Amino acid sequence: MDQTPPARSDPTLAPSKANDRFDDEDYPGYSMGAAAEMLGVTAAFLRALGAAKLIEPQRSSGGHRRYSRYQLRLAARARELVDQGTALEAACRIVILEDQLAEALRMNRARERSDEG
Repeated sequence: MDQTPPARSDPTLAPSKANDRFDDEDYPGYSMGAAAEMLGVTAAFLRALGAAKLIEPQRSSGGHRRYSRYQLRLAARARELVDQGTALEAACRIVILEDQLAEALRMNRARERSDEG
């Protein structure tokens, strides 16, 4: 079996740009099927999270939903809450509030560090 890597079909995809995507938690690198499998949920669950406005996946050129690592973390947290008996809409609101709080705390820490320096 041939073990050579496939040739790059996109000349605009320089190695450094491709590597940046590995570190970008907002890059929509996961299809609905892959996301559902990783989280152990159904595609319907992911669509329900979209309907509840927790995550809004980007769309590929063919119209398929694409999820980022950040969105998958939010979906995983929502699944934990739903598995514990929290209603989906409530779980989504909790996750949104937790995410907003975490961002506010990050901003406060950054501001404190800049005030100290």
